[in-house]
Amino acid sequence: MTAPLAALLSAIAMTLIVGVRYLIVSGAFAVATRAKHPGLYAGLDPQIRREIWWSLASAAIYGVPAGIIAWGWQNRGWTLIYSDVHAFPLWYLPVSVLLYLIAHDSWFYWTHRWMHLPRPFRIAHAVHHASRPPTAWAAMAFHPIEAITGAVAIPLLVFVIPIHPYALGVVLTVMTVMGVTNHMGWEVFPAFMWRGRMGAWLITASHHQRHHEHYGGNYGLYFRFWDRLCGTDRGIGDFARDHERARRKASGGEAAGPGARRDGAAAGGDAGL
Repeated sequence: MTAPLAALLSAIAMTLIVGVRYLIVSGAFAVATRAKHPGLYAGLDPQIRREIWWSLASAAIYGVPAGIIAWGWQNRGWTLIYSDVHAFPLWYLPVSVLLYLIAHDSWFYWTHRWMHLPRPFRIAHAVHHASRPPTAWAAMAFHPIEAITGAVAIPLLVFVIPIHPYALGVVLTVMTVMGVTNHMGWEVFPAFMWRGRMGAWLITASHHQRHHEHYGGNYGLYFRFWDRLCGTDRGIGDFARDHERARRKASGGEAAGPGARRDGAAAGGDAGL
C-alpha cells in the first residue's frame, strides 16, 4: 500500500471515529436531557437535525488532519507523542494533560473572540449561534471555517508538547464531554464545579449558556482565566426559567416551538471585542 493511500485511509477511519463518537456522546446526553428535563427540547427537532448535519460535516474536518498525523506518527515518527510511559516521569502524565487543556483553551478563547467580530460572525460563527437554545447535539455544529480553527489545535500541539497516548485520550475525552455538556441546557456537574472557588475558574454549562444568551462575553472553553483577565467574563447564567418553561410545555401549559425559547439574545456578533 502506498503512503498516500495509507494516509487517506487513516483520515477516513479517523473521520468515522470522530463522527461516531459525536453521535454516541451527544446522543447519550440528549437522552439524559429528555429524561431529566422533559420538554426542554420540545419543538426543536428541525434545529436538532440541522445541528447533526453541521456536526457530521465538521467531523470530517476534524478527522482528516488527525488521521493523517496519526498515520505519520505511527509510520514516519512525526509528532512528540511517546509510547513508552517511562520516557518521562510519571508526574508528567497529568501535567501534559493540563498543558494541553491550557493551550487549547487559550487558542479557543482568542479564535472564538475573533469569531465574534461582525464579519467573521456573519460568515461563519452565526451557524453555531443559530441554535437558540443550543442542545446536546450542537457541540460540533460549526461552519467549515470555524471547524478548521478548532480542528488544528490538538494536531498542532502534538508537534510541540510531548504527550503519551493515554494522556492524549484524556484530553480528547475532556474536550468531547465539555463540548457537549456546555450546550445541553442544564448542569450535569456538581455545584462546586460551577459555584464557589472552583467554579470561579472552571467553565461548565452555566457559564457557556450565558454566552449563547448575550453573545458578547464568556468566550473560554475550559477555564475562565482569559475571560477574567480580559474583562469578558459575564458570570454564570440561570437555567431555572428554561426548566420551568419546559415543565409547562411537558404538561401542555405552553405551546412548544423554538420561537418561544428565544429570550431576546443579540441578533448578531456585533458585541465582538
